[in-house]
Amino acid sequence: MSTPHYPAAHRLDLTEDRHGMRVADPYRWLEDAEAPATREWTAAQDGLFTETATALTGRAWFAGEVEALLGAGFVGPPRWRGQCRFFVRRGPDQEHGVLYTADDSGERVLIDPMAIDPEGTTTLDSWSPDREGRLLAYQLSAGGDEESLLRVMDIATGSLVDGPIDRCRYSPIAWLPGGEAFYYVRRLPPEHVPDGEEQYHRRVYLHRVGTPTDDDVLIFGAGRDMTEYYGLAVSRDGRWLSLTATRGTAARNDAWIADLAEHGPQQPRLRPIQENVDAEVSPEVGRDGRLYLFTDRDAARGRLCVTDPSKPEYETWRTLIATDPDAVLTDYAILDGPELETPLLLASWRRHAVSEISVHDLATGERRDQLPLPGLGSVGGIVERPEGGAEAWVAYTDHTRPVTVYRYDGRSGTMELWESAPGAAHPPQVRVEQVSYPSRDGTQVRMLVVSPADAPAGPRPTILYGYGGFAISLAPSYSASTLAWVRAGGVYAVANLRGGLEEGEVWHRAGMLQNKQNVFDDCHAAAEHLIATGVTTADRLAVMGGSNGGLLVGAAITQRPELYAAAVSSAPLLDMVRYESFGLGQLWSVEYGSADDPEALAWLLAYSPYHNVVAGTEYPATLFTVFGNDTRVDPMHARKMCAALQHATSAAPEKRPILLRREDAVGHSSRSVSRSVALAADQLAFVAHHTGLRVPT
Repeated sequence: MSTPHYPAAHRLDLTEDRHGMRVADPYRWLEDAEAPATREWTAAQDGLFTETATALTGRAWFAGEVEALLGAGFVGPPRWRGQCRFFVRRGPDQEHGVLYTADDSGERVLIDPMAIDPEGTTTLDSWSPDREGRLLAYQLSAGGDEESLLRVMDIATGSLVDGPIDRCRYSPIAWLPGGEAFYYVRRLPPEHVPDGEEQYHRRVYLHRVGTPTDDDVLIFGAGRDMTEYYGLAVSRDGRWLSLTATRGTAARNDAWIADLAEHGPQQPRLRPIQENVDAEVSPEVGRDGRLYLFTDRDAARGRLCVTDPSKPEYETWRTLIATDPDAVLTDYAILDGPELETPLLLASWRRHAVSEISVHDLATGERRDQLPLPGLGSVGGIVERPEGGAEAWVAYTDHTRPVTVYRYDGRSGTMELWESAPGAAHPPQVRVEQVSYPSRDGTQVRMLVVSPADAPAGPRPTILYGYGGFAISLAPSYSASTLAWVRAGGVYAVANLRGGLEEGEVWHRAGMLQNKQNVFDDCHAAAEHLIATGVTTADRLAVMGGSNGGLLVGAAITQRPELYAAAVSSAPLLDMVRYESFGLGQLWSVEYGSADDPEALAWLLAYSPYHNVVAGTEYPATLFTVFGNDTRVDPMHARKMCAALQHATSAAPEKRPILLRREDAVGHSSRSVSRSVALAADQLAFVAHHTGLRVPT
């Protein structure tokens, strides 16, 4: 590898007093992506990465392996409308998942993103058929910006009957019977909100298909917190509207229900289910007329309750499925077809991140059975027919199995394969072990370790992956990157750090706000465990993560740089003093705390990676990857951190380089297969080079 020369980056003598604390910000000028100085510096970083990456001998091999493993494709569970079903499938040679519809006469394509945009930058963000299977509401965004445009298609002809409607990012769709209207969520026009708040200020509207959006009826949201997100559902009979409101990414919400028979869909009278309660609830009126309440209220690992929708107050809730002390309730489905002796209730759980499915009596909640799953994997959801029946469809994945669909028959109590992923990927033989280790405060943390099945004992190049935030669980799943790394002879470890939901809401809250340092301590302890047990050594260990996991990587290398030889931080948050001023940062103060609060600023400064870079430290070889159309986490975080590390590190640039990989026309989330392959190849080859993994040729 040639000797890198870091692009010049002048340091500002900029220090601010915030709540009596001195906060230095020498690279604030890099926040402005369009400034000439930033553009010049960024272009130089592009050249540095290209020059350095071309010397990584493993890139071509990893690209071929990841592409072959992604060739398995995937298939999603069906959504039924009568005898017609809708599903997404990606074949071995397809860049994106394609939405199909199928019935007894065969299947046909409804939406193929590549047919819309051959460049592969358009993504299908969500879709929802109406009750009758006649119309389809769907949302597309381009270039990775996630700014969905909502359209409505006539399913029979494929013709557009409504839209595009803008400002519908993350909008749920709740159809009324007959397909003439639906409830949805839309942001206010930019000219109606203060500068800098264009991504917020959502409202719930009733829209009649084919009419101008100016005629939409405002249902909810005026005068409420600008960061709120709304959830919507209409019961199958069209009588009940349920609505939830969540401030940003908070793990709590308010919920209401309205009887549309009383005042009509245009003037629903919302009755509280819960307000100002520190808990989440997801309400749904079932076909039997009962209100089902999926909640963690007084049950940190979740429970399922029922009540009368006309009397939704907490005092009326009756527990149907009680909380489990060791497993987190994740989903449920109701089977109530006349062909069953008694109606059934299926419940999915995650026990220490590994999925289970139990069978219960619908009336009493009594547990009857547990369904066998193919391995130690994850259930992505349980789907029933909207009109009821005896069948349910389960999406399943594990470390060597792409997303696959199984069908459960309540009459026989059997689970059978419904549809496999369409491609043949031939993953390597792996050994998966779940281990437990103590964190700094003695808390036991679990970690899944994936290694070659026939690997001899002894330390091996290892990637430690983590996230630790926003109540997101890292459950077993098929990963082409993981399998390619293991096929090359490496070990891949996934730590279930606090801040996730692997052990329930208590686990989440133990890693947020003033407790955020617990997440980093859990990561440090995972690295120490891997080293102490002989899995790896510090000079063969890398840490990797993205988004909130990119923050984790930044904290790992600034707090314990001696533990790692390499690091990959993708789309990261790194300046925790100014994060709220960029992207969707104002949504996350409920998770991290706000720098406007003196107490929270002290937490943030204690771990903010950008503010804890120390000159003269030998930092690991570090690769930052950012995406030009990322509207969630601004690439300014990585630019500033990259400049700070390049200035501060005592490591020789040719031995432990600090690099920035930038990619345009993509964003924070979905991307085409070819772009995924290129990104993974660069990341894995970088880590392999700096951990000593000898990649096959």
